[in-house]
Amino acid sequence: MTFGTLKTLSPIMTPKTFFTPGPSALYFTVEDHMKQALKEQIPSISHRSKAFESIYAECVENLKQLLQVPAHVHIFFTGSATEIWERIIQNCVEKESYHLVNGAFSARFHETALELGRKAEKTAAPYGRCVKQEHIRIPETAELIAFTQNETSTGAAQPLEDIYATKRKYPEKLVAVDVVSTLPYINLNHDIIDTSFFSVQKGFGLPAGLGVWIVNEKCIEKAKSLQEKGYSIGSYHTLPALLDKGKKNQTPETPNILGIYLLAKVCGDMLRKGIDTIRKETDYKAAVLYHAINQHHAFTPFVSDSAYQSKTVIVANTQTDSLEFIQKLKEKNMHIGSGYGSYKNSQIRIANFPAHSKEQVEMLADEIAGL
Repeated sequence: MTFGTLKTLSPIMTPKTFFTPGPSALYFTVEDHMKQALKEQIPSISHRSKAFESIYAECVENLKQLLQVPAHVHIFFTGSATEIWERIIQNCVEKESYHLVNGAFSARFHETALELGRKAEKTAAPYGRCVKQEHIRIPETAELIAFTQNETSTGAAQPLEDIYATKRKYPEKLVAVDVVSTLPYINLNHDIIDTSFFSVQKGFGLPAGLGVWIVNEKCIEKAKSLQEKGYSIGSYHTLPALLDKGKKNQTPETPNILGIYLLAKVCGDMLRKGIDTIRKETDYKAAVLYHAINQHHAFTPFVSDSAYQSKTVIVANTQTDSLEFIQKLKEKNMHIGSGYGSYKNSQIRIANFPAHSKEQVEMLADEIAGL
């Protein structure tokens, strides 16, 4: 009896896990929600339809519950968090803003204000640190104070109490907070600050292409006052335009309908899991990762002061070329980030978002120990 040639069975491949700080790992329910969206042809529906209005309303409601956003505070959708830098300056600053800079992205927010013709002052901390509360001195002429609460480029996190204390000290000024790589982990008090914003490809575990802008009435009134004075506050994504359409659960333009749908569903999943559980897991995973870095002979935390160490973006210095470590982990199907900008070859960055399970982080820590 002759048997056919036996086929060699391929080894079972471990799925890739993206610990990159954005885009990052997809939340585990996204695939199922994507399939359902395609089945229902969600990407093809009109943004003026009742179906979209229902998706918009569900997304806003779930976000408000998950992030504990008060009913009187508005949530709008944009193309990205980068866009929101421009919109905040256009809508909320007539002449002058003030920026706390602790890395590349907070520096870029400051540069955006200058490019839009505003006088933009700053206080900058060395990379890997944050401006300490006692060093924050805001000019009387500044209309808006910009914080980057969690600097994705460096892993330096401004304590929330610093932000709240600054607002209490300067109550007449608007306070804007970049929370791009820290929500939904932090418990941000939206009754104290005036506006915050994020994009969905980090902590919410979604495909890139959607920004979320959280805005209070003081920001809306500022935009209207600038408009009445004859200032240009933008075009289709002005705060008055977003508010007018938002009241109808619509957007001024054709938005990322699929992105809004997926965000609504993932927020619902996170609500069922419980935000307290997500935050406790994030703390545990951060402790595991910092322990692995502290124990490694070739790594040291870039942010040396634990009071300013991010729990969601862990950054470490490497004694040798970081690409060597990145490549070794990639061979294990674990993708981590390189350092940002000039730190590309001397640092690693590891995301710790809700999409990363405790088991995945423990496996990564074990692999780091063996490098």
